[in-house]
Amino acid sequence: MQILEYSGGEYEDVSSEIYIPVIARTGPDCRGRTEFHELGEALTLSRIHFRGPLSTVRTDRMAARSSADDVMLFCICRAGQGSVRQHDRFVEMADGTGVLVEARAPYERVSSTEVRTLTLSFPRNLLPLRTAEITEACARSVDSASPTMQVLSAYLGRLFEVADGLTASQRPDAGRAAIELLAMVLRDVTPSVPGGDGPGEVLLEMMRMHIHENLADPQLRVAELARRHHVSVRHAYTAFEQIGTTPGAYLREQRLLTARTMLSDPRYSQLAVSRIAAAVGFRDLSAFERAFRRQYGTTPAGWRREQLSRKSRPR
Repeated sequence: MQILEYSGGEYEDVSSEIYIPVIARTGPDCRGRTEFHELGEALTLSRIHFRGPLSTVRTDRMAARSSADDVMLFCICRAGQGSVRQHDRFVEMADGTGVLVEARAPYERVSSTEVRTLTLSFPRNLLPLRTAEITEACARSVDSASPTMQVLSAYLGRLFEVADGLTASQRPDAGRAAIELLAMVLRDVTPSVPGGDGPGEVLLEMMRMHIHENLADPQLRVAELARRHHVSVRHAYTAFEQIGTTPGAYLREQRLLTARTMLSDPRYSQLAVSRIAAAVGFRDLSAFERAFRRQYGTTPAGWRREQLSRKSRPR
């Protein structure tokens, strides 16, 4: 077992070394301790104790750099509270619950003043689920009362305690057994998704990634998205039917979600709303404000005031 102790300001380095690069925001007196076992095949089981509020963000740019065998993280909350946002889904974590995130897509994670977690980190290609199933399983709460979750949680907890006693050949076997149990857990929480990893699904993933990487491009519309991927507009609509939406709706949702995140972030508090609108591809401020109000029931300025005021209150 390896042990790292660090200050909050060093968390980004620790995350990059053991898991994946993120941008972290912590308090001045935050401290962390990470104990981890390497189980082979880039598979790691770790126990984390972090004292102090922690917010981590994986940006679009970071996600775009993920390799074909990008990392997955399955985190079990052992103490404390937090939340995870990915793929337009928001999930709150409490004692005993689990959540999966993927490195190939941006996400945000927020933890309470003190949190303890058990985290399994592994290459995506080890998980015996289809691509669409994996993506649909991300940022969905796994109930601690679920029988499959109880089996997985008990296995990971025991594996962490005995891993030092396993031989070099036994460690990868134990890691693969953990992945098989995780697949069993995720099949219980993943909505039914169509098809296999065929051409339509590959096209959908390519278009979704292109949208995430080009939100600021005001020229990006449905027809332009189809043209850039050498398919008809009708074909683009068919691809997005796999996830129950249209390409135009998905593009608009991603732009508004990114804008909402920026408006909530104190780092952008001095950036004019018009600049944020332009940063997510809206050339017309009034059009942005109308779309934002329809989506979230308030104006961009109103959302910013509420969120920044809430974050500035003493805890």
